[in-house]
Amino acid sequence: MLSGPSGAGKGAICSGLTIRTDVVLSVSMTTRAPREHEAEGKSYYFVDKERFRTILAEDGLFEHAEVFGEYYGTPKAPVLANLEEGKDVILEIEVKGAMQIKESMPEAILVFVLPPSLAELRRRIEGRGTETPERIERRLERVAMEITQIGYYDYLVINDDLMCAIEDMLAIMRSERLRVGTGAEDIIKEYRRQD
Repeated sequence: MLSGPSGAGKGAICSGLTIRTDVVLSVSMTTRAPREHEAEGKSYYFVDKERFRTILAEDGLFEHAEVFGEYYGTPKAPVLANLEEGKDVILEIEVKGAMQIKESMPEAILVFVLPPSLAELRRRIEGRGTETPERIERRLERVAMEITQIGYYDYLVINDDLMCAIEDMLAIMRSERLRVGTGAEDIIKEYRRQD
């Protein structure tokens, strides 16, 4: 799971990973209006608040959060289907949502993404041209809360250079595949059988 402030570059990192790997990006659901470049079912599933509440009541979301008056959530079915097929799934997710998923799926790997500075973060958000000055200030205030949660994450990636940040993510993915875990006993048994 990738978390971090708006403007940290999580989406750009995810896009880079899809070019370099066969990772599956989870598509979140939101009640906010689509931005100009966003496509239904690819960027987000865009729904109204009533529909979101219905899906939530039917236990159809892994996690959900309200951010600046809009709802966001991760539909369960596609994530579980891809994991069952052995695919790596990346969720670009808000901090509270990441904590909700980590509670129900302790094996999930959490990565926090930050820009090199608050000044750079402000520049990126302002550069989008989609936020009012008041919303920009609210987003920057939220960063102070979000960074206090870094200790709950497994990795931190500083997105100063996009290509380096993508390489950092690839290194994390490789190291996690090599981690010795609960399957180690099966491997040991298989090797002993071959003696």
